[in-house]
Amino acid sequence: MIRASLEKDPKDVATMFDDVAKRYDLTNDVLSLGQDRAWRTAVVEAVDAQTGERVLDIAAGTATSSEPFAARGVDVVPADFSLGMLREGRRRNPALALTAADAMRLPFADDTFDAVTMSFGLRNVADRHVALAEFRRVTRPGGRLVVCEFSDPVVPGFRTIYKRYLMGALPAVARRISSNPDSYVYLAESIQAWPGQRELASDLATAGWRDVEWTNLSAGIVALHRGVNPA
Repeated sequence: MIRASLEKDPKDVATMFDDVAKRYDLTNDVLSLGQDRAWRTAVVEAVDAQTGERVLDIAAGTATSSEPFAARGVDVVPADFSLGMLREGRRRNPALALTAADAMRLPFADDTFDAVTMSFGLRNVADRHVALAEFRRVTRPGGRLVVCEFSDPVVPGFRTIYKRYLMGALPAVARRISSNPDSYVYLAESIQAWPGQRELASDLATAGWRDVEWTNLSAGIVALHRGVNPA
């Protein structure tokens, strides 16, 4: 079993997710105390895709995050660079066009999508600045980006409790239910090293996204960042 380091070597990260693919969604549901379902709903509402629009769901894993888009009649393309995740996703969702893709080198033409969304994946990319620019390249002018990622809790007392959970309880629970519990040590470390809401918003703006804003979910454990590709 492989645990990626914070250097985020793409091969190590992909192999790590290959190892956890079969129980990934269950493990996340348990570790988030069911909050992941509410976060997915918030992403779908923020993207606000209409029937006939084309949406890239990058780092889609097993395509759980893509299912609500498909249910609305949206042309969703679930993409991931973990082949293990894609295999599991195809087993569960054979009707979806799951695609192997690296967030820093997307296999799509310019201006292909009406919206791009990424949930809990940007943190695992070796260079988020390259990825954010690449997302803009494949988004049509006037199209939108929604990034859902762990962030800084905004309640001071709760922030301390949360960090203790990340480094203590989370790996301990993962050892009971995950096929690769060491990967959740990486998860805790990567969350703690990830920039806060304001810094990530600045990264979006630097990549050329406009009207950048964010919404805190679950007291800031997670933040939804949004931007628009200018015409």
